[in-house]
Amino acid sequence: MALINISNLTFAYDGSYDNVFENVNLQLDTDWKLGLTGRNGRGKTTLLRLLMGKYEYKGSISSSVEFEYFPFEVKDNSRLTYEVAEEICSDYEYWKLVRELNFLEVNEEVLYRPFKTLSNGERTKVMMALLFIKDNRFLLIDEPTNHLDMEGRRIVSKYLNSKKGFILVSHDRAFLDGCTDHIMSINRSDITIMKGNFSQWFENKERQDSFELAENQKLKKEIKRLEKTARQKSEWADRSERKKIGFDPLKVEKSISRRAYEGAKSKKMMKRSKQIEQRSFQAVEEKSKLLKNLEREDDLKITPIEYVKDTLAEFENVAISYDSRTVCSNVNFKIEKGDRIALCGKNGSGKSSVIKLLCGNNIDYSGRVFVGSGLVISYVVQDTDGLSGNLKDYAEQMNIDESLFKAILRKLDFQRMQFDKNIEDFSGGQKKKVLIAASLCQKAHLYVWDEPLNFIDVISRIQIEKLIKKFNPTMLFVEHDAAFCENTANKTVILSND
Repeated sequence: MALINISNLTFAYDGSYDNVFENVNLQLDTDWKLGLTGRNGRGKTTLLRLLMGKYEYKGSISSSVEFEYFPFEVKDNSRLTYEVAEEICSDYEYWKLVRELNFLEVNEEVLYRPFKTLSNGERTKVMMALLFIKDNRFLLIDEPTNHLDMEGRRIVSKYLNSKKGFILVSHDRAFLDGCTDHIMSINRSDITIMKGNFSQWFENKERQDSFELAENQKLKKEIKRLEKTARQKSEWADRSERKKIGFDPLKVEKSISRRAYEGAKSKKMMKRSKQIEQRSFQAVEEKSKLLKNLEREDDLKITPIEYVKDTLAEFENVAISYDSRTVCSNVNFKIEKGDRIALCGKNGSGKSSVIKLLCGNNIDYSGRVFVGSGLVISYVVQDTDGLSGNLKDYAEQMNIDESLFKAILRKLDFQRMQFDKNIEDFSGGQKKKVLIAASLCQKAHLYVWDEPLNFIDVISRIQIEKLIKKFNPTMLFVEHDAAFCENTANKTVILSND
């Protein structure tokens, strides 16, 4: 066991007026299986890069172990995979790499294929194996699940659970539960660490949020009561003071007899008023300490439109091919009103191809594809690389209401200052939110989403789950987050590339 000590860490990107981190103090055990969570744009990847020494910062980071970052950069993916492995880890022992690949259920024959021919899942597993053959390293694993199907996520989660000594950034709840023993959360106002897996952390967070909300309501009532009482006491004291000063000279005897009494009482009430006012200030101060880490979970809205017929689309005995290679066959399913279909299958089984075919892309296929006349589809693509420009330009490009678009992004935890930035400068999760927000602005019969949750934080995932369950839009989606599929889908279609 060794310790990683972070003291007074302060960091801001060049040109930014806001610090990403300010006077952060942490102590991490190198034996931990540490899950790192937090909303998009909070600095999870930034923290990993700071540990790697990629940025200049104030404060200190000290450790007796070296850090290693996942994913590795591959400069030439046309090379054979074992050559890529040599480039990443020049002194690796072949048998150790094969051993780790076996644990990850990958055949060693992938080492003799060009790296570019490997599936995204195979690439992830090869890089993961290379990580764990390096000695005396604390591993920084950034979003390994984005290109893994459900089975791949299960395998990698099981694999990581057999290891120790890493920080894992992931937003997949089931995945984190399967392989972490501590959770570090980058909150709105601080960073906290708790022993346990994600579900235990989330349960604790909900309890804390409920407690703070209840305390906040009590304090609000107390503040109102104190303010009302202070106001009443102050008004009485003021009236008494006016009486004392403006007494009637024709009734001087009576006035004089009452002046001492009225004055003393006025003074006492004024003092009492000041005491109540001070208590009110203290209550306000106490209230201000609450809710600092309460996350925005504003309800989202969607405006689906009803199709004239019960059946919106249908696939009958469909097979899809690329360059004479069949990626899927015997695809048979209907999309009917109210369906929320999870399209599942291993990496490379043709899920994205089916979606593209449904959305009108020019793809080679056989069989029958029926798409209802006049069917309006809102399509969220998997890839965010094509996003550019600012949000105003994007709203115009998509022909959506800019104000509504930005209001949805605010509900998804965008800060107003981000509205002035170019989309290229957004984090991966923020780019995905741009696509989802645009889709929510569109009135459609059918919503087709291809891996919409890649990079998106857990709180936003829960918001989207609540939206789907409340409005019941007709949907077809590809998503490998098991919890999301379980919570939203009412039908499942499984594709096979066997």
